[in-house]
Amino acid sequence: MKLKSALTIAALSLASVSYAQEAAKVAPLEISGSVDTYFKYDFAKVPNIATSFASDQNSISIGMIDLALKKTTGKASFVGELSFGPRGQAGSLVPQGAESFHIQNLYASYAFTDKFSMTAGFMGTFIGYEVISPVANFNYSTSYLFSAGPFQNAGIKGSYAFTDKVSLMVGLFDDWNVYTDVNGVSHIGAQLTVSPVEGWTAYLNVLSGKSAGAVGVGTIMDLTTSYQVTEKVKIGLNAADYTIGNSGGGYSGAALYLQNAFSPAVSLGVRGEYFSTKDKVNGAANLNVVPGESVTAVTLSANIKSGGLTFIPEVRFDNGSADMFAKSNLLPTKSASQFSLALVYAF
Repeated sequence: MKLKSALTIAALSLASVSYAQEAAKVAPLEISGSVDTYFKYDFAKVPNIATSFASDQNSISIGMIDLALKKTTGKASFVGELSFGPRGQAGSLVPQGAESFHIQNLYASYAFTDKFSMTAGFMGTFIGYEVISPVANFNYSTSYLFSAGPFQNAGIKGSYAFTDKVSLMVGLFDDWNVYTDVNGVSHIGAQLTVSPVEGWTAYLNVLSGKSAGAVGVGTIMDLTTSYQVTEKVKIGLNAADYTIGNSGGGYSGAALYLQNAFSPAVSLGVRGEYFSTKDKVNGAANLNVVPGESVTAVTLSANIKSGGLTFIPEVRFDNGSADMFAKSNLLPTKSASQFSLALVYAF
């Protein structure tokens, strides 16, 4: 009788352990997101700097509500992220209809091993330093490199971690920033991730293919890296070159990010950027050449935090090689400057 009782207890214990192990593999649904609002004033009193977002002049305006869902069950996981508002809709994707929202991410992943996984769906791009969500950016206004490059890529990719310091992603993708590619699966991309020392990570990215309506194959080479020098000092760099074949233009540039945390609640950062567009030939006869232009921009931002709230006062100065901006009397000029205040709450 005692033996039978002991066996019963052992069986129940094993079942309990097995159930606990299975339950441990099922992570709870994670909900995160952000809201943001801003005021921007261009010193020329007209909208001038044509980078993404924060474009309203002398107005208290909204950015977006961003809602993200994430769940992992065993080796499978999914991410779904929706945005509502100007920053997440027309500001980050050409409208494809009368949508009242924009899908930022919608993808599923499966980890075949601890080192190899595959992901398919609509994903935030792997190109570049800055992202659509203001939570992950130190500066509220965005760089020219961010505005010119892809925001999102739909596709399928595989990632393999050779070591804890080196990994590689390779994938097939649609055109930039579209839910559906009318040109077919048209791009191939890869990302090599290297983490040489603690606090330093570098991403070497490439994305190449022919977009619908393009005169030639476009290839973007991108370096994104950041180094946490000390607990207070961080350095970031983004450098990219994009070339479209058959003299279809493109761009190149680099942005340097320097940030210092004076305390856990107060940080100051500066972004310096040089960006240039390439000469582009228009017309079948190749007689109409649109010359490239360049711009240098310096952005000084502070991040003042309290809980999930970040207050971002910012001043920005841009200077171009040509008259690409406007004065208050609407006459062209080479320079522009603006001041903005932004509130970003992350949850």
